[in-house]
Amino acid sequence: MNCLPNLPRSSALPLQSFKNYARSLRCPVTILGVERGIDLSQTQVNVLKAVSGSASSTENENEKMEKSETYSHDMTAAMGAVLTYRHELGMNYNFIRPDLIVGSCPQSPEDVDKLRSIGVKTIFCLQQDSDLEYFSVDISAIREYANSFSDIQHLRAAIRDFDAFDLRMRFPAVVSKLHKAINRNGGVTYVHCTAGLGRAPAVVLAYMFWVQGYKLSEAHNLLMSKRSCFPKLDAIKSATVDILTGLNKKPVTLTWNGIDCSTVEISGLDVGWGQRIPLKYDEEQGIWILHRELPEGQYEYKYIIDGEWMCNKYELVTSPNKDGHVNNYVKVSFHLIFFSSYFEGMHLMLRSGPHLA
Repeated sequence: MNCLPNLPRSSALPLQSFKNYARSLRCPVTILGVERGIDLSQTQVNVLKAVSGSASSTENENEKMEKSETYSHDMTAAMGAVLTYRHELGMNYNFIRPDLIVGSCPQSPEDVDKLRSIGVKTIFCLQQDSDLEYFSVDISAIREYANSFSDIQHLRAAIRDFDAFDLRMRFPAVVSKLHKAINRNGGVTYVHCTAGLGRAPAVVLAYMFWVQGYKLSEAHNLLMSKRSCFPKLDAIKSATVDILTGLNKKPVTLTWNGIDCSTVEISGLDVGWGQRIPLKYDEEQGIWILHRELPEGQYEYKYIIDGEWMCNKYELVTSPNKDGHVNNYVKVSFHLIFFSSYFEGMHLMLRSGPHLA
């Protein structure tokens, strides 16, 4: 359920730490940045291409392309679907509804003018500072320019990239803030992350499900008919259960039996593949131990023994993916049964909720 938070935009992690690395989307792969213009048709991808200044060089363009390729590789590995983002082609987006857009990140103050021209009243940014720094986006200049106008507002509600657990935890507060902004500003709302393929469509999907009263399957079908993307449905379902159960947690203990090692860590679990949790050595029992409290869900993880990634054969192991890679996993359950039909018909009105500054 968790993927590579704050992944350092490289292939630093071994591929065996990714489950379902090459699983494909139901829809054809779309390389964004092919079409231009404004069109509300079902399949149109709108691209507002950045215009290169006179100081731009071939070397600079090559660097941008390399960063895009690295980002796309990491995104594909983390999301379990073939996804491509080309930052150098400029901002791209799709209308999901006449008043709701999912897109990639604005890259300059000029993009604010382009969004104003199509009726956008709220720019809702889900990026962290590290996302912006990676592609050298000056968010301060964009925010300052946007907020100099009375007819558009720029808001931020950061969610970690490639991290379904952080997405799950942040959903209620982020959707609440989005709902309040839409009620306050009206017009068209532009929701974006970096590529507009993971976090942004997931937040819009949760908003449509919880606030606008769509069945989850209907909202998902509408979203996918407008934009090729990969929102984490399980994160939305888990967040819904969290709201209903009060985010109950259950203690979990993981152990590694080994006296011939100096460090034992775990990656994945509830912190994502980009972070590690150290285990403590219990001299009396002669084992390494980690005590953790986790909300309901299934969590994949791997042990890192003196820097080497491996599974514990005495704990649950996932089925091999197409490349033969496996992870350990733990399933936390409170024995609550939520039928799919219940999810389909239920929506929550989040008119008041956790506050985000």
